[in-house]
Amino acid sequence: MGNPVLVEVWRGAMVESRHTGAVAVVDSAGRSVLALGEVERPVYPRSAIKALQALPLVESGAADRYGLGSEELALACASHGGEPGHVATAAKMLARAGLDPAALQCGAHWPIHQPSAQLLARSGGAATALHNNCSGKHAGFLCTACAMETDPGRYIEPSHPVQREVRATLENLSGAVLSEDVCAIDGCSVPTWAMPLSALARAFARFGTGQGLSPGRAQAAARLRAACAAHPWHVAGTGRFCTAVMEAFGARAFVKTGAEGVFCAALPEQGLGIAVKCDDGAGRAAEVAVAATIARFLSSDADRAALARFVRPRLKNWNGIAVGEIRPAAAVADEKTSLSRG
Repeated sequence: MGNPVLVEVWRGAMVESRHTGAVAVVDSAGRSVLALGEVERPVYPRSAIKALQALPLVESGAADRYGLGSEELALACASHGGEPGHVATAAKMLARAGLDPAALQCGAHWPIHQPSAQLLARSGGAATALHNNCSGKHAGFLCTACAMETDPGRYIEPSHPVQREVRATLENLSGAVLSEDVCAIDGCSVPTWAMPLSALARAFARFGTGQGLSPGRAQAAARLRAACAAHPWHVAGTGRFCTAVMEAFGARAFVKTGAEGVFCAALPEQGLGIAVKCDDGAGRAAEVAVAATIARFLSSDADRAALARFVRPRLKNWNGIAVGEIRPAAAVADEKTSLSRG
């Protein structure tokens, strides 16, 4: 069975491109609410699971030991744009644990936020690991390692206590068994564990509701969600999808992008987790697919209207002329599909 078309790109009156993929919507008990495509096929979640990877930061007591506030916790969940405020927050996290930026092992890249990259270049600066979109996550790992009194110099290795704790946390939330043969290395050099898309959606349902989690883990999840809802700019940045959606919905929706067309969301009020994977890795398609999927589970016309610009974003050329739009395919956009959980 092949994956269906999730998203179409229209230019004028014709479909110019199509993106296939899969969508899983699951409740915290693992019951499927919506399944489009091959939702049992394993995928690498990539950066979509940063909030789940940050749970040990809170549960270990590291966040409290080093006085990390909600901005720092939001950055630990972030794929940030490398704007000056992001960089400063990551540096502050490291300093709280007595570390400097040299401890980061995520690698360096120029800020994703182009105005910040241009400002850095004009000032004669150079990209550092602090500008890496994963520096907040890595700072969180380092704080956790220090609080656990383990070697922070090895924190990216799969065998390190921090990464072993992350792996166990992912298994607990997703219900998947993460064996060595599904482990690969992410773009920022930490392990990434493949799991079925349905299991990924279940992990976000449990993260969003706390159901099926220990009291301490549920409390940690709620604390991270609250931090991201209070500081969505720290989760992504200026002009970014994740920030804009969480600014609009606050604690009612948690959304997080990942590389290669992965996108996840939690809807705490509905008790649902959402996971999307676009086959061609296109971020533009993943954003539309997750926005359309969220919209179909919202009961308020006002809420759906708030998502409209993300469900069908307009395409403009270099002269600012509207030339088309990106649309969810009918299978994703159909709000009349039964929501029965059986």
